[in-house]
Amino acid sequence: MSTDDERPEQPAVPRTRAELRAAREAAERAAAAEAPAPSRTPAASDAPAPFEAPTPSEAPAPSGAHAPSEVPSEAPAPSEVPAPSEAPAPSGAPAPSGAHAPSEVPSEAPTSFEAPAASDAPAPSEVPAPSEAPTPSEGSASSDAPAQSPAPARGGRPGRGEDPRPPGPRRTGATPPPIPRATEPVLAAAGPAPDQPSEPGWTPTDDLPGGSSRDNGRRTPLTSRRRFLLTIGAVLGVLVLVGTGFGIVSLLQGPRLTAVQVDEAQAIESSGSRVILTANQSLAEIDPAQVTVEPEVPFTVDAAGRGVGVRFTVPLDDETTYTVSVADVTGVGGGPSAELSTSFTTPASTIYLLRRDVDGDDIIFRTDLGGENAVPVFSHPRINDFRATSTQLVASVEEDDGSRLLVMDRDGADQRELKLPGDGYVGAIQVSERGNLVGYNYSDRELSDTEGRASVLVTQSLNGDDDPQIVEVGGEEASVFVWQFVPDSAAVLFIDFDGALALIDRSADTGVQSLGLATTIQGITRGTYTAIVERLDGTVVELNLADGSEQPLAASNPDYGTATSITPFPGGTLRHVVSRDDSGLPIGQAVIRVDEAGAAEPLVEVGSEDSILQACASPSGQYAAVVIAPDLRENSYDGMLLPLPENVETHLIDMDSGKELVALTGFDASWCQTAPRF
Repeated sequence: MSTDDERPEQPAVPRTRAELRAAREAAERAAAAEAPAPSRTPAASDAPAPFEAPTPSEAPAPSGAHAPSEVPSEAPAPSEVPAPSEAPAPSGAPAPSGAHAPSEVPSEAPTSFEAPAASDAPAPSEVPAPSEAPTPSEGSASSDAPAQSPAPARGGRPGRGEDPRPPGPRRTGATPPPIPRATEPVLAAAGPAPDQPSEPGWTPTDDLPGGSSRDNGRRTPLTSRRRFLLTIGAVLGVLVLVGTGFGIVSLLQGPRLTAVQVDEAQAIESSGSRVILTANQSLAEIDPAQVTVEPEVPFTVDAAGRGVGVRFTVPLDDETTYTVSVADVTGVGGGPSAELSTSFTTPASTIYLLRRDVDGDDIIFRTDLGGENAVPVFSHPRINDFRATSTQLVASVEEDDGSRLLVMDRDGADQRELKLPGDGYVGAIQVSERGNLVGYNYSDRELSDTEGRASVLVTQSLNGDDDPQIVEVGGEEASVFVWQFVPDSAAVLFIDFDGALALIDRSADTGVQSLGLATTIQGITRGTYTAIVERLDGTVVELNLADGSEQPLAASNPDYGTATSITPFPGGTLRHVVSRDDSGLPIGQAVIRVDEAGAAEPLVEVGSEDSILQACASPSGQYAAVVIAPDLRENSYDGMLLPLPENVETHLIDMDSGKELVALTGFDASWCQTAPRF
């Protein structure tokens, strides 16, 4: 068992080897003076080991010892310890001439020792027994302070500085021999010599003042490193246990929803918006039949890894809460099934309208469907037409020398002008949200029977980073009678002046696809790639633009007659019909809502005094915008490139209930793909 904690305190100032020997021999002489002992020749073993220093309890306290603070700084270093061969002779040998008594130890030694006299001598010279020897305390201590008993040496060996000889009878009355003086000052090392192996359990700091590192609480590098490794191991173990626990809980509960991505505002503006559901683990294959959307809307499913994407092929209704659910979802590694479900609410719709003013500036304004929060976003003395995307507005304005085409943000900021093919006029502008394109009819200002371009179809980027591209048929620029962008694509469907119906995709170099002859394009259904066109014989057909197949458009029930215009929307069509008398004069007009099954219901009806100019549906088909020119006989036309009555109104109608929401002054609703045709 270690006895480090029982080791007596060491003196604050090192002693020389000569001083330590002198103190021990003085004690022996005092003992001899008290009790005579048989004379004997000192054996060589009586001499102390060259590097053994007595413990503090064996050395008597000096009568006039200085405090540690007064120790001279010139004390010799341990490197000056003489070799064993240079040690002084044994105590029994004659002392060199001039040797001093213990009280006359040279001043170079850090501390002087005075040998005590016999037991009958005066008290100051009385030599205490080894267990009674006073020990100087650290700092400044009294010479008569009691000392602690020395601890037994390790392994049964004599302790450092102890005389291994058995105590003999105390000698009295003998004259103490002189103490040999070291030829050079000698310092006893505080610990084992560097070239000698240290005792078991000894550390370099054990013999320093203040005790060992274990005594004062300081950790050794080995202990700190072991504790650090134990801490790291414990932390890693806790993390493994926590992760394992979560994994077990996850397997027991099945897949869980961790994130949902959806753009509600974009969802009511255009088709193709998506809801992405992310689970906490990779999922097994998802069948579209597992997915439901309430209220019902058409959608497609795309699932991979931890995500399930639901893409809506049509725009969504405004101010409506939709719930998307995926049933019986399992992890790719098996386990229990679960349902992933989320809900979101779409925002309220807004609409842009153009209001012309013959006495002031024309204004494009934005408003809610109540008409109470109208905000002007762009004004100009002569605005001919405009279109809107989910992020931008495009307006054609008239100047004295021709038209200009301006692009801006939806709040009217960051206006920039697009380059035109030349000096001329722009009409029938449209935009492709998916292709980021604007298209328009262009005619040169200088136009004759032999020179100039008339009503050519031009497309270009809304960013203005490319030149205008004129549509060509058979290597020649084609004059176009009517045209439309195909929704959700960059394709253009048009009829040229020769009556040829053709399709061209501006996003691919596929050339012009001929689709026969036609007189007009009524509209193109969102999300289906199906156009409603009128053939030369007057029949109206639904034309599949993907494969060229067609079928007659079904009549409504009841049948309201031939429609002058048809506007498709998700779930049906809006048909503008005119009632005539026997002589062919109009006696009334109406907008009829026809669903996919052919059931018809009038939304708006006007008499012979008013005229319906256009009917459009909101992107999702939730609302209808019907443009009416009241009191047509007294309502004069303006002088714009697109001439319209000076007084026009847009009526907003809820198509589910047939209720009119509001009537607003203006036309060219941003829901419409084209401007009114008159």
